[in-house]
Amino acid sequence: MAKISSPLALLFIILSSIMINHFHVASSKTWCVATLTATNAQLQANINFGCSQGVDCRPIRPGGSCFIPNTLVNHASFVMNSYYQNHGRTNQACSFKNTGTFAATDPSFGKCVYA
Repeated sequence: MAKISSPLALLFIILSSIMINHFHVASSKTWCVATLTATNAQLQANINFGCSQGVDCRPIRPGGSCFIPNTLVNHASFVMNSYYQNHGRTNQACSFKNTGTFAATDPSFGKCVYA
């Protein structure tokens, strides 16, 4: 069995740690979206809450980039994610009384971009 010199082993460790830190993890970013079991009343409450807490809700208004499809679940998901992204991306910021869940794939579509 071949022995590796100490400087060579140290170089290998340093280069390995640099490479690991540069790999992109597929699920390094998460988005907060509405659960499919949330009721219309809950979705509307989530929209009302987010919009009252500083979320820019213009994209879900008529003519906005996220207005179509004009459904509560899509509008609520956009607002919930905006709130989540701007409030520390914590579990609590996506709870919305247990009507929020995490998505590992970007829910953006067309001109509707989720931050």
